[in-house]
Amino acid sequence: MSSPMEDNVPRSPLCQQAFALATETFASRGQALLNHSLRVFLFAKWLAEKESSPLVHDPHQLDLLFVTCICHDFGATNAYDGHERFEVCGADAAVRFLQSQQTSDVDCHKAWTGIALHTSPGIAERIDPFTRLVRLGVLIDFRQKTRDEFDANDYYEKVISEIPRLEIEKQLGDAVVAQALKQRDKAPPASWAGVLLRSHLEDPTWSGVNKAF
Repeated sequence: MSSPMEDNVPRSPLCQQAFALATETFASRGQALLNHSLRVFLFAKWLAEKESSPLVHDPHQLDLLFVTCICHDFGATNAYDGHERFEVCGADAAVRFLQSQQTSDVDCHKAWTGIALHTSPGIAERIDPFTRLVRLGVLIDFRQKTRDEFDANDYYEKVISEIPRLEIEKQLGDAVVAQALKQRDKAPPASWAGVLLRSHLEDPTWSGVNKAF
């Protein structure tokens, strides 16, 4: 019997393998990051359908959107904690996976851009339609303002009833800060990681969700 998680994963071999990789990659950090990544795909796909994006009629591009979303926080895990910003580490990891599946350079670049820029407001929304969907999928999961803007509240409630949040804000914020404390170059001052790090350093005894999340 399948689970709500598995029911929402596209059936193509590419997506099934990406989901298996994500399940393994996020295992050390618990279920929250995997749940969040799958929700981001569902919200991005929902928005593409709502806006009648050409992407929804192209199964290959939907598969690429899934891989991009399910891998977008790989850089926040120990497995892919390199010397670059976590977004770049995650983007590089996704491209390595896609290359192993004989994905074209054009599509690899799409995925890389979507992941590398997913925390870059004002750029991700405008650089290309694919990256915009990834960025807005993230924002629908995290921001009430975005859910209101796109009338996504009913769908959001349906999704989280099946794929719970599990304190994702704390889990992700703590993971990004932990990396930055070890390698300050991973958190440039104006980056999202840099803002989270500064908030942590201002009140290091705070044990709740990072105040800058």
